[in-house]
Amino acid sequence: MDLKELYQEIILDHGKNPRNKKICNGFNKDAKGHNPLCGDKVHIYLKTDQNKKVEDISFEGEGCAISIASASILTEIIKGKEHTLAKKILEDFLKMLKDGSKFQLNSLEENEKISMMSLSGVKKFPMRVKCASLAWHTFIHALEEKKTKVNTEKA
Repeated sequence: MDLKELYQEIILDHGKNPRNKKICNGFNKDAKGHNPLCGDKVHIYLKTDQNKKVEDISFEGEGCAISIASASILTEIIKGKEHTLAKKILEDFLKMLKDGSKFQLNSLEENEKISMMSLSGVKKFPMRVKCASLAWHTFIHALEEKKTKVNTEKA
């Protein structure tokens, strides 16, 4: 199996069997996001502790396979991470989507990098970048307790 096939398998798996698609118990932060061009919607739920560690993360939403897969991958990678590291992961992910950059973080496990890289092909399709980044922009709004709804036309 080549890398492109592996990436497609990861996206299809997360799209059909999303992880953490529910409302997490005891969430204390949340945010909603919307991509008006394609109708993708996501609601991110976070449970953070006093040290700003993401104890739990989940999502609800509807949308295309890329949007759902990206939200699912986000929840798997961010769960258990500290606020500062989570923001660095977000920055690396968004840079990858925009210009194909490699991940700068050495603290990610190889399977986490592969999962995130599975979405790298969307950079060739600007409309799909918004699908892949919606959950990530919504996550940072939840983490930073911003009260505005994420809109990909303004992100």
